[in-house]
Amino acid sequence: MAHLQASRAKLLNRIRRIRGQLDAVERALGDDADCASVLHPLVACRGALNGLMTEVLEGHIRHHVVDPEKRPTSEQARATRELLDVLRTYLK
Repeated sequence: MAHLQASRAKLLNRIRRIRGQLDAVERALGDDADCASVLHPLVACRGALNGLMTEVLEGHIRHHVVDPEKRPTSEQARATRELLDVLRTYLK
């Protein structure tokens, strides 16, 4: 997928940060940390995964379904922009 290759370094950096956050969860559990110390990195992981999902889904939609920039005044472009807005909001 060309759109993934174009942002490959950025996506891999996101994955490395997520791995670091998961390592923090593992350390907290291994150290018998209190619930809050486990929940905070879990929330960070979820947000990071949602951000990664949003980026990959948006690229997929723009490159494989319809790119709203190619015909910005079309009905499909408007619907695509609405869909992307909903995805971004849902995956926050």
